[in-house]
Amino acid sequence: MRVLFATYSEKTHFHAMVPLAWALRTAGHDVRVASQPALVDVITSTGLTAVPVGQDHNLWNASRRFLTQRFAEVNPEAYKKIRGVELPPFDVAELPTDQVSWDYLKDGYDKVVPSWYRMINDPMVEDLVAFARAWRPDLVIWEPATYAGPIAAAASGAVHARLPWSLDIFGRTREHFLRLKHRRGSTEDALADWLGAHAEKFGVEFAEELTTGQFTIDQFPDSLRMEADGLRYVPMRYVPYNGDAVVPKWLWDKPAKPRVCLTLGVCATERFGGYPVGVQGILDALAGLDVEIVATVAEDEQRKLTSVPDNTKLVSFVPLHALVPSCSAVIHHAGFGTANTTALHGVPQLAMPEQHDAPPLARRTAAQGAGLTIYYSEVTGEKVRAGLVRLLEEDSFTESAGRLREEILALPSPNDVVPELERLTARLSGR
Repeated sequence: MRVLFATYSEKTHFHAMVPLAWALRTAGHDVRVASQPALVDVITSTGLTAVPVGQDHNLWNASRRFLTQRFAEVNPEAYKKIRGVELPPFDVAELPTDQVSWDYLKDGYDKVVPSWYRMINDPMVEDLVAFARAWRPDLVIWEPATYAGPIAAAASGAVHARLPWSLDIFGRTREHFLRLKHRRGSTEDALADWLGAHAEKFGVEFAEELTTGQFTIDQFPDSLRMEADGLRYVPMRYVPYNGDAVVPKWLWDKPAKPRVCLTLGVCATERFGGYPVGVQGILDALAGLDVEIVATVAEDEQRKLTSVPDNTKLVSFVPLHALVPSCSAVIHHAGFGTANTTALHGVPQLAMPEQHDAPPLARRTAAQGAGLTIYYSEVTGEKVRAGLVRLLEEDSFTESAGRLREEILALPSPNDVVPELERLTARLSGR
């Protein structure tokens, strides 16, 4: 079977694909990863085969000039929208349809199509279709914003599936939109109009499966998963992939005190101009605790610190899948990889979510008793300290985190999912 992974050039989104890509490769399938030229070195560093298509997008070049502290102070609402703190229409995904406004959804799609989807897909779709028609994949697996993927699949006769790097806020939001669109008898649909126009160029008629895939491979356990009615989901166990990973010598031995990881991810500094919460205030508040804090802080952000408490080890990066098993708690931003890696190892977590699916993911984890959550704008050093003390002293958090770990381990691994992908591809292709 020939399997083509398609993603625009966003490293963390691609990282969520790597374990499945290698599972398919080691099962004997021919696997290639198509993306824009900027991601080629990242792809090849994983040992996978890259196919550069089209031109690099300008998404971050266009937004970087607005992601500054000065702009945030002068235009706070515009800053939040550009940073993705509020991401209409997807920020209402968790609500029941009856609590969602049609105008809010319609306006959200009207804005997100040109400001995100067109910007990242238009430079690559023609090349991706040409490659797919030449290579003839059996299955195309695409990340949720890379709509060039389903277009190329349809144009080349391939089966296609989404592989989200988040809760399925995209599928759930589309479900809300279609229900309300039907109730109003409306024909307004910015996503369908844009996708349909692209598809028509390649002899493909618009079908709703172009927006959400013929099926979705989901990396969350049942208790955390966000599903949309009518979509087919294939559950798969999350397997951490952090990119280049080296285990430092200090991590070889068991810590003498309870170890706590503080990590706020890489996207905040690489893409969004800095962390949304004050690291110095958090470290100062934790300074008096009899614990070892391992704070993974980007070098640019380290230079902003005025002091480092004695109980804190400051590092720019350490692979989380190596660090988290040695921890008694993790304080983080509720990013996909960080939250899942922590849950996989049964460690209680204190989440400080800001954007995209992080707030609902943090709430769902807390609802399972496996952690606590403080919305980023309400974070103070004292609140973080109080939350951490609870995680360390109340056994219920460790017990609940252990149950969540067992739920995750019960999911099929990427290797176990491969036969199901083979069956679905054969069935959906009519073979």
